[in-house]
Amino acid sequence: MQIDDILQMIKGLMQFRLFTLNQTPVTIMSLVIFFATFTFLMILSGYLTRLLRSRVLPRLHLEESIIYNASRVFYYAFLVASAAFSFQFIGIDFSGLVVVFGFLSVGIGFGLQNITSNFISGLILLFERPIKIGDRVTVGATEGDVVEIKMRSTIIRSLSNISIIVPNSEFVSAQVINWSHGDKKVRVDITVGVSYASNLDTVLNALNDVANENKDVLKSPAPVVRLREFGDSSWNMFLGVWIRDPEDYYRIRSDINCAIVRKFRETGVEIPFPQRDLHIRSPLPVPLQSQDDSNKPPGPKDSNA
Repeated sequence: MQIDDILQMIKGLMQFRLFTLNQTPVTIMSLVIFFATFTFLMILSGYLTRLLRSRVLPRLHLEESIIYNASRVFYYAFLVASAAFSFQFIGIDFSGLVVVFGFLSVGIGFGLQNITSNFISGLILLFERPIKIGDRVTVGATEGDVVEIKMRSTIIRSLSNISIIVPNSEFVSAQVINWSHGDKKVRVDITVGVSYASNLDTVLNALNDVANENKDVLKSPAPVVRLREFGDSSWNMFLGVWIRDPEDYYRIRSDINCAIVRKFRETGVEIPFPQRDLHIRSPLPVPLQSQDDSNKPPGPKDSNA
């Protein structure tokens, strides 16, 4: 078999009609061109997205979250344009496929409801921005920092440096605590009980000193010291201080707790143990029987009784 015959055989195989879509014959050659074109455009979209995020948008001095959202929107738009261009390039009328995609979307809507819901929720997160990259959030029992928002899910890095994948629909339909939304300042609330024998002014001054001596506590808003309530065995005091970043919440809370213990020991303020009063009642007297009655054998009951 000559080379010309082999080339003719390959040409005939590549031009073999597989099926007809919207009056357009689909051959092996057209599919190869389609997948090659679409793959190239996908690789190009990833490169352009990285270039846009790392070099172009940072020159505009935008926030990191805005840069991330803009790059993701560009990536999705480029993928859609790439698919449309690939169909048009191989001779398939993309507008004619709208009806086909409409029927497919019905099946996708019933069979892939969760994926569709998470995808739409991801678009809402990108445009509405209730959360953004770098925010400290709490979703259910999960607390951590948002590191990436994808088409289907959002990745949260927990306080233990564990990546947790949360479906995007959780951020839209469930209650989410965003510690960093709008203003990153948060208040650290601390309660402590002191003995009733303590000097109240000494306690108030000690708590104020603890707040003012901590370099991570903001001066404005000013710290708040209150006598919250009278407990069973102590005055229950309240100390509220403001900090710049919620990421430092637990560290600063621990530092203030330790400082309160040291300050109370310096000033002689006692943190009492819980106290309970125990009342012991005396036993009721038991009547004693006489020795004659105790030694008397049991007999029949008196008939006159």
